[in-house]
Amino acid sequence: MNAELEEQEDELLALASIYSQEFRRAVSGLGGEIRVSLDLPRDFSVIVKAGDKHRDYVISFLPPLVLTFDLPLDYPSTSSPEFILSCKWLSHSQLSAVCKHLDEIWEDTVGSVVLFYWVQFLREDLLDFLNIRPPLEIPVNDQGQATPSTEGSEAGDSQGEAEGSVVETSDEAAVSLDPRALSMLATDTDLLVHLLDYDERQRLRVFEGQAYDCGICFMSKLGCSQYRKCGHIYCNECMSEYFTVQIRDGNVRGLTCPEPECSSTATPSQVKRLVGEELFTRYDRLLLQSTLDRMADVIYCARKACVAPVVLEPDTTAALCPSCRYAFCTICRKTYHGTSHCKLRANTLLTSGSDSAAESSYAGVPQTEAGLQGLWEDYASGSEERRMFLEKRYGKHILNTVVEESLSEGWKGQNSKKCPSCRANIQKTGGCNKMACFTCDSGMAEELQHLPGANSANSTAGNSTIEHY
Repeated sequence: MNAELEEQEDELLALASIYSQEFRRAVSGLGGEIRVSLDLPRDFSVIVKAGDKHRDYVISFLPPLVLTFDLPLDYPSTSSPEFILSCKWLSHSQLSAVCKHLDEIWEDTVGSVVLFYWVQFLREDLLDFLNIRPPLEIPVNDQGQATPSTEGSEAGDSQGEAEGSVVETSDEAAVSLDPRALSMLATDTDLLVHLLDYDERQRLRVFEGQAYDCGICFMSKLGCSQYRKCGHIYCNECMSEYFTVQIRDGNVRGLTCPEPECSSTATPSQVKRLVGEELFTRYDRLLLQSTLDRMADVIYCARKACVAPVVLEPDTTAALCPSCRYAFCTICRKTYHGTSHCKLRANTLLTSGSDSAAESSYAGVPQTEAGLQGLWEDYASGSEERRMFLEKRYGKHILNTVVEESLSEGWKGQNSKKCPSCRANIQKTGGCNKMACFTCDSGMAEELQHLPGANSANSTAGNSTIEHY
């Protein structure tokens, strides 16, 4: 018995020495857990098919198999290690076949320690044993998620198995499932996302363990960052300082690759890893605000103490802040007044430096009639993308209501006069200078000597023709 305990201790020490990162010994007793990562071929990939379309992804790492074991007192002379084999991407039937093969390896080596041979088989020969060849095909369910199929045959069986695919066992094969096989596949999760996330984490771990030449300080350093799109590499110290300056200046969309004429952008996860919590909070807030500013159907609450983003409803001037529940008009930005006209007219909204202009989240419109006319023509004849840009910059309702009204007021100022009695805008189109206001019927003559059209060649001796606005 002492000899067997000595062999067990020697085997556990050897596993701890060879697989220092993957092996974890049990706190008490003779047992432990080994996370076995497969040696994948260089061109290994996974493929997801949905109808006639398919997506192909090259990966370098698959989630490991976890071998949890306990060594009985009569191991290795008589009994085999007791074990459970689990995996997040193999089906129950495939793991059952692997468990049976591990038993066969033990039977061939009775009397000798076997854990190392098991790990070696799982690492080097598992894909061949299960007939898995790249690309590894992952079925898609009705919701478009990449999940294990409910059809197929037992893994390792040459009859009817879909080679190179992740499959689940059929009802007929269910009776042969091994209770030691623990498949961690979940039908309600996207298997592809899980595989790609793990591959990315492992790639990053390997990348961080190597030294690279920084493209900024030109020094070879351990611990660098890489832009995904372009592949340019910089040390973490230089990137951290670069990100810090840009974020403090509010240029959250300027975290592009420092390489000239390169447009690759840093991901939020890269930024979070290289700057402090306070700076990342500022970055996250400014990035959200910048994104909202680019959306044509989003404005900010009119209350200065709130200014929360508000999504505009189509075909209405009403907006309700989801944060403070303030209902306001999107034109005048005052309390919502229903179908009543805004109290602030065009000349108020267009006055630079006014209180209303200062409160508005939109850019100020041109102050000259020529500028307003050019803006209106640009908006009326522009493409849909151009119109959305102008609506976001100046406000859709301001363009449709205020600018048009201002242009109308300018035209009436040049081509009409106000009635001295009721102040209605009137225009003379012909006749003599003796006229009557269409609105209040007040007579007028000399007052309108300079009315446009008063000296028209079309004037007659009869009553004047007047148009009212």
